[in-house]
Amino acid sequence: MFRFKDFGIESDIVTLTLAIICVVLVIMLVVLLVKISKLNTRYLLFMDGADGKSLEDRFHRKFQNMDYINEELNKLDQHMKHIDARLLKTYQKIGIVKYDAFKEIGGTLSFVLALLTQEDNGFILNSMHSNAEGCYTYIKEVKGGEVFVALSEEERQALEEAKAQGK
Repeated sequence: MFRFKDFGIESDIVTLTLAIICVVLVIMLVVLLVKISKLNTRYLLFMDGADGKSLEDRFHRKFQNMDYINEELNKLDQHMKHIDARLLKTYQKIGIVKYDAFKEIGGTLSFVLALLTQEDNGFILNSMHSNAEGCYTYIKEVKGGEVFVALSEEERQALEEAKAQGK
């Protein structure tokens, strides 16, 4: 027969150790049973009224819905790219300067209008008004922010004002 005393171990210590281990195991068992119960409740809620086929149908509808949303996102993305490409060609920067072209004859009805795209392409429109001589309108082309003809001070000012808006 096996005796703990033969090995220098008290049987009371062995009994106490085994009792502590049993208590710990019982506590762990209770915790696991609570977790399993919660998991089972969640599972039953998930499967409520659903057999395997209806659950598969629900998943299928969700995936179809996701496919539809992805298609719509792709359409919106293409539309935005189209708008962005067109926007680069529109006049976005404006510079306007009013001035008196004929000093005390026409008043400040003359103006210079600079319209530029994002890449600083566009035109400068100069309308010079005089009470005595009528109205003269000139247009000058702008490429990359540069004009290859002489500019008046007002035209230069309107061009710089328009170019500064993109910065």
